[in-house]
Amino acid sequence: MANKSESKKQKAESLHPSFFKATLAIIQKDLSAEFRSFELISAMLVFSLLVIIIFNFALELDIKVRQSVTSGVLWTTFAFAGTLGLNRSMSVEKDRGCMDGLLLAPVDRSVIYFGKAISNLIFMLIVEGIVLPVYSVLYNVNLFRFDLLGVILLGSIGYAAVGTLLSTMSAQTRTREVLLPILLFPVAMPVLLASVKASNGLLAGAEFAEVLTPINLLIVYDVIFIAIAFMVFDFVVEE
Repeated sequence: MANKSESKKQKAESLHPSFFKATLAIIQKDLSAEFRSFELISAMLVFSLLVIIIFNFALELDIKVRQSVTSGVLWTTFAFAGTLGLNRSMSVEKDRGCMDGLLLAPVDRSVIYFGKAISNLIFMLIVEGIVLPVYSVLYNVNLFRFDLLGVILLGSIGYAAVGTLLSTMSAQTRTREVLLPILLFPVAMPVLLASVKASNGLLAGAEFAEVLTPINLLIVYDVIFIAIAFMVFDFVVEE
């Protein structure tokens, strides 16, 4: 009972301003390291561009049919590129011994999760920001709409939230490159399906109220998995 009450107290204290400072420090570390090498973003970007170019030449369809498959192609690209980035992000921390240093820091373990999750989300958004105009040109589809961009943001948050947690688990294994997609895709399926359905409805000209159900599902998914990761990350990262 004492251990449980102490754990709850630590969680409550983790919302102290130092919590946000430590989270910001991890984000700054990841961004500065990435912007020096562009190793992660370049790999995700090249992979994404190859996927949409292959789809462009493979789907020799008329404009209307191309527009109908836009949401599926987009989220397939985002999912695979995101998985590549998540896998690489955590494996680099493990291989270079950075994770051990983070665990020795006198901060709550959930700081590591939020720092890594926000960094992964930023990397995904950067890649998506480059992919969208390229896709718009190749497929002759206007993707720069506030409602569609909002759906992409919600879907990316959910994917990064659950992906960061699972990539932390798989980074401890030898077969992490294979294990992460096996763990991630079934768990992330609700957010991918909801994102595809909402994006497809908006691109088809549906009213916002008509796609409210998948959007609500995205919001609920994001909140639930962020809360779950906040509660269990201590146990996952220390195993």
